[in-house]
Amino acid sequence: MATPRKLVLVPTPSTTLNYHNGPLLKGTYTVNLLYYGRFSPPQVAIISDFLLSLSSPGSPPPSVSSWWATTSRYNSGATKLTLGKQTTDDSYSLGKSLKTSDIINLLLTTNTTAGPTSIAVLLTSADVTVEQFCSARCGTHGSLPAGPAPAAAGTYVWVGNPSDQCPGQCAWPFHQPAYGPQAPPLVSPNGDVGADGMVISLAAALAGAATNPFGTGFYQGPASAPLEAVSACAGMFGSGSYPGTRVGSGSTPRAAGAITRWEWAAGATCCRRCGTRRPLSARRCSRL
Repeated sequence: MATPRKLVLVPTPSTTLNYHNGPLLKGTYTVNLLYYGRFSPPQVAIISDFLLSLSSPGSPPPSVSSWWATTSRYNSGATKLTLGKQTTDDSYSLGKSLKTSDIINLLLTTNTTAGPTSIAVLLTSADVTVEQFCSARCGTHGSLPAGPAPAAAGTYVWVGNPSDQCPGQCAWPFHQPAYGPQAPPLVSPNGDVGADGMVISLAAALAGAATNPFGTGFYQGPASAPLEAVSACAGMFGSGSYPGTRVGSGSTPRAAGAITRWEWAAGATCCRRCGTRRPLSARRCSRL
């Protein structure tokens, strides 16, 4: 005779981004960009416009700057980002297939780095493959080598253009998802699925760099695969949303600027949005 089974609901583990007593990025930091490969002028404008909007004063919510202000809740103190120099390597100096070690080498050899008060950003074009791109990540952040003291090192970010290689993974919700329910994609805010997808990944990586720059800041889980400020809200783009649903409450984000994922509010128990639901103008976000 079969033994009856007892089915119970298993509660979802709570998200807690613990502080690991290391330095955070507080104060003013210069973001220097290296475009590796071929980027069109409109694509460069999309990226630079987004970065300028992060610390744009006086922008009413919902705005990119009000979303970025959430990082100030991590041990208090604002992180202001300013756009620095922009360099182009359209000759593919290291070829079109890069390893993880090439990311740091490129940033160091092109003088994109500028010390501990800068963030060096490498952006790779759609025809460049990078180790673990698409299969495990859309972008990443880390620290540059600079002696025994981690705080003395600068930080870096890398993000790839997914338009040709994995738009369903790294440009969703502006492209049909690679897996799961095939809901219609959102309209890309700037008409460029790849560049707008890069903005989503760039926002997540910068927030991670600010709140966990050297692997000793705020995160949950193992240091080798941490759940950070924005990755804690993976796939959440609107009120009532949950991973894999784009947005909730029937909202339809439309913007001529940027759409990014929600960010975990330190000291709270939820992901943070940036404001009300409505169409937006340039340099503003929809349901951050």
